[in-house]
Amino acid sequence: MQLSVIIPTRNRADALIGALQSLTQQTFSQDLFEVIVVDNGSTDNTKEVVSSFNAQIKNLIYIYDPTPGLHIGRHRGLLASRANILVYGDDDIKAFPTWLEAINDTFLDQEVVLVGGKNLPDFEVTPPDWIEEQWLKGGNKKVLGTLSLLDFGDEQIEISPLYVFGCNFSIRKNVLLEAGGFHPDGMPQELIKYRGDGETTVSQYVRRKGYKTVFNPKASVFHLASKNRLTQEYFSQRAFNQAISDSYTAIRENKPIHLLKKQLKLFIKKYILCKGVETETAYIKGYVFHQKEVKADKCLLSWIKRDSYIENGDINA
Repeated sequence: MQLSVIIPTRNRADALIGALQSLTQQTFSQDLFEVIVVDNGSTDNTKEVVSSFNAQIKNLIYIYDPTPGLHIGRHRGLLASRANILVYGDDDIKAFPTWLEAINDTFLDQEVVLVGGKNLPDFEVTPPDWIEEQWLKGGNKKVLGTLSLLDFGDEQIEISPLYVFGCNFSIRKNVLLEAGGFHPDGMPQELIKYRGDGETTVSQYVRRKGYKTVFNPKASVFHLASKNRLTQEYFSQRAFNQAISDSYTAIRENKPIHLLKKQLKLFIKKYILCKGVETETAYIKGYVFHQKEVKADKCLLSWIKRDSYIENGDINA
């Protein structure tokens, strides 16, 4: 087994069909990869959808874990994996037919530890002009972080690990373990105070160590930009949630709250803001909300300070 494809999912069976279907069309031999779907407590027909692909995907594994949090799914996949290369994909991607073959070929260079590709928009409806403008104005190197979209062209190049987004994130298992695994991410909104900085902590580790990260245009996916994400409200919610992630990081690094203005500037630089979207206000509210929650809840502070979430990422532990 050369690759372990890991897809965490929760109540998105319809989108998952497209992701699994794209894995049946890979140019890479099915003898050489496994697909691990980790169901984080779905109440829809996710299990039935996965079962319907048993005859089409040779090495298909279904794991159920009701514990909330994207890190749970990511780590359950890690612990169940048989390959040394882990290929993380979101449940709403549609992979290029060359996705897995390109990932495998890129890792033949033993210096490479992290691989990404294009994350192209799969717009559910025609996007508003202000979203289209943000996406297109990047020229040959386009990034729209709020929708996890990225296109660095048609040449294989070495890039910063911060430009390998979680929806299309392939890494050597030993490096992920060295990094301590993923931090919390993708919490239900009612548990949003437990959100962390997700795969960013892994990317930062790769950058600190000076490890090689590669963008391969053949290792690309289409990423769903659903109708509800193409709204000003969604962009504001993402800003609020991103602020929680940044507050989490600041607390782990023992940074004082007065660095909020600096954090806001970094956010504005990273996430292109569009006219009419009140993302700055939402970001500030999210940051202040999280800092207040931490001051009021010692258990939350302990959660943030954990060394690793691999073995037990349950918020009640």
